[in-house]
Amino acid sequence: MQAMRTESYEYMKINIIIIQFLVSYSLYANSYYVETSGNDSSPGTETQPWRTIQKAANTLIAGDTVFIKAGTYNERVIVQNSGTSNNYIVFSNYQNDNVIVDGNGISWGGSWNGLFDISDKGYIQISGLKIKNADYGGIWIENSDHIIIENNYTYNTFSSGIGVWNSSYVTLNNNEIELACNDGEQECITISNSFNCEISQNNIHDNGSGANGGEGIDVKQGSHDINVFKNIVHHLNERIGIYADAWDAHTYNINIYQNIVHDCGNNGMVVQSEMGGTIEYVSFYNNIVYRNKWDGITVGSVTASDTVSSTPVRHIKIINNSLYKNGEILNGWGFGILVDNPDAKDITIRNNICSENSAQMGVQQINSGGVIDHNLFYGNNTASGAVYGNDSIIGNPLFINSNLFDLHLQNNSPAIDKGSSNNAPGLDFDNNQRPVGLSFDIGAYEYNPALKIQENSDLNNFVKIYPNPVTDKLCLRINGSKYQKYSFQLFDFNGKVIRKVIIGEIKEDLIFIDTKNLVSGLYILNILSDNKLVINKKLIIE
Repeated sequence: MQAMRTESYEYMKINIIIIQFLVSYSLYANSYYVETSGNDSSPGTETQPWRTIQKAANTLIAGDTVFIKAGTYNERVIVQNSGTSNNYIVFSNYQNDNVIVDGNGISWGGSWNGLFDISDKGYIQISGLKIKNADYGGIWIENSDHIIIENNYTYNTFSSGIGVWNSSYVTLNNNEIELACNDGEQECITISNSFNCEISQNNIHDNGSGANGGEGIDVKQGSHDINVFKNIVHHLNERIGIYADAWDAHTYNINIYQNIVHDCGNNGMVVQSEMGGTIEYVSFYNNIVYRNKWDGITVGSVTASDTVSSTPVRHIKIINNSLYKNGEILNGWGFGILVDNPDAKDITIRNNICSENSAQMGVQQINSGGVIDHNLFYGNNTASGAVYGNDSIIGNPLFINSNLFDLHLQNNSPAIDKGSSNNAPGLDFDNNQRPVGLSFDIGAYEYNPALKIQENSDLNNFVKIYPNPVTDKLCLRINGSKYQKYSFQLFDFNGKVIRKVIIGEIKEDLIFIDTKNLVSGLYILNILSDNKLVINKKLIIE
């Protein structure tokens, strides 16, 4: 069993596309409308809308959509019916309207439920809503399946902004969670005893006090086959950014990748077992973790009860992450990566950059099977349990701009081509191909000389590039003679120039680049004027 599969991201993209197709397949059997000036006795048409979202929730059946117009709806919504695989029930704002579901003044004796509640249902989508002031959870999903929650905002929820319990095939995409767990328990986004879920591109920040709960994202208590990717978690009080915790149940197959976690008042990322359940096959890769109070990534052993005698954590991979200034800013103590669990087995730490953390990497407690190699260290590493491992590099990683936390590599970074291919992800943080050059790079970013920073964007309207994807011939239409001399360079994704065209003054003309007989895949087109890069564009050759 391999916890990290380089094709997992592409697989998830395909799944999301399939789900979105199914949602739109019927183009909705019926479309209804809700407006603050409406009447629940009306037929729910656009000219005669309903007044409440709950009226829609009571009425909608498989394939139906309700479009909710701008305004504040002071109500609790409980979904009553399920959709089907080809016909989701959809709750959506109307034409990007500002729709607020406000629980202010509504007390329902909240516990294990939400202001917008989906329980024992399937094939439901919620899009474009703002959920505020919840007596317990904001959006709550329990005993349900095939649920899509996207482009929503939750604010000031006593418990989770979004909570997923005992459910499957749940997608949480591009939501913003603010002031969740405001004096309540659980986490900003909770995934508990659930499977086949994707948590992606969410922005989680500024939780409550952190006294009772409030981790950013927590995958826990029997969950399995979960992917957590491309989220931003930041500025949390006293709590962990991204957490994988078995609690008391077997928890496994969790991939945590391409996330940014910073300025959290605890560790950035943690895997552990608080109540003795086994957690295994957890992978952390291509993450950017900086300026958290304690450690960047921790294999821990904190328990929730004195009666817990064992905290089994095993088969953990921490590969190609960049960890910077953890502990150093808020606390003055902390590691980039720390293993501190006497029951931990089979922990692999490889191809990571640990730079300017209070200490860089430590193994204070472990049962067996620790493998540490091909990591880069910069800064103090003298704390108790500090290690370097095999084939390590010691030196400044030469980030593009560490002051702005841009952890891309400069062209002379010692991390370039010094990593191992063993279990390394095939794509980097930016979804660019690995490796480029002689070998894999260390850290979350793979350096590619063809992928340069765009220096001049005023040519984007001056130069038209089509088609993309391209098969036989790439066309470039350049209008006017603003620049006297151009150089066109087509690179493959290993940074090798495979086509080059140099031309002088151009006026309302077309340039063609032959792409016949090129291998299908991703390519880079650079356009230079007077030897200065002015456009850098990715192309797909079919």
